[in-house]
Amino acid sequence: MAGRGPAVLFLHGIGDDSSTWLDLLASLSGDYTVIAPDLLGHGASAKPRADYSVAAYACGMRDLLTTLDVDRVTVVGHSLGGGVAMQFAYQFPERCERLVLVGSGGVGASVHPLLRLAAAPGAGLVMPLLGTRPALAAMRGIAELLRVSEGLGLGPDLDYVLTRYVRLLEPGSRTAFLRTLRSVVDWRGQVVNMLDRCYLTEGIPTLLAWGTDDVVVPSGHALRAHRAMPGSKLVLFEGAGHFPHRSDPQRFLEILREFLTSTPPARYDRARWGELLRSGRQADLPGPPADIPTVSSGT
Repeated sequence: MAGRGPAVLFLHGIGDDSSTWLDLLASLSGDYTVIAPDLLGHGASAKPRADYSVAAYACGMRDLLTTLDVDRVTVVGHSLGGGVAMQFAYQFPERCERLVLVGSGGVGASVHPLLRLAAAPGAGLVMPLLGTRPALAAMRGIAELLRVSEGLGLGPDLDYVLTRYVRLLEPGSRTAFLRTLRSVVDWRGQVVNMLDRCYLTEGIPTLLAWGTDDVVVPSGHALRAHRAMPGSKLVLFEGAGHFPHRSDPQRFLEILREFLTSTPPARYDRARWGELLRSGRQADLPGPPADIPTVSSGT
């Protein structure tokens, strides 16, 4: 936590930690109060036998903000953190000023095959074996194949993902990772779908940022979310993978700053929220939206 001014909460993805945002936090802390926790089970946070569902994470963020005496925030969420950000906006709309979703989960079933495999029964027994020296050496030997292969290739994200994978060799981190993963993914793909509640973001300024080459959560999910979220803005990072905020941090920072300064914070209207809930309006998914900005990535 650093800085002063309007609060911005940054939520990382599964298997990651708050350091994924470091390139942005120092620049923003001159004008904003930036808050970037390690989610439960990740980084330096505790890894208890506990509830690792998206809803539980959202409640944890509410409790964190309360202990910090922060009433309202703009929430920026990447991957799993995007799902938590959407859940936070749904559960606590009175505390959410804006929503920024980066390669977010929760808007479709598709997800990288390796995550589906990791969610399968017995994966926890195999993962430690993949961390042995021979296995790691083999992974480095086929790194280029993992980088470019159809369906499995992680492209520019491979090196970063491997540094995060090594952390899962520690039993506590591995158990927390698997509990978190299995709360949102099974062998068929993502099991948490928030599209039927996306209409509730009406009145909440929403920015979607996605890499065009994201193979973890494909960019088609961005188009689906854009259509389902009234008034949302979508920016595609050309050539970027699952981490556009890391592959082109300067451009991401510019887009985020522009969004923060050009949009007024949402104001919770209990009567309007009740009307939306009573309407039960489902997400409308017409054809692809027009005029989607695409920016060149630093990759």
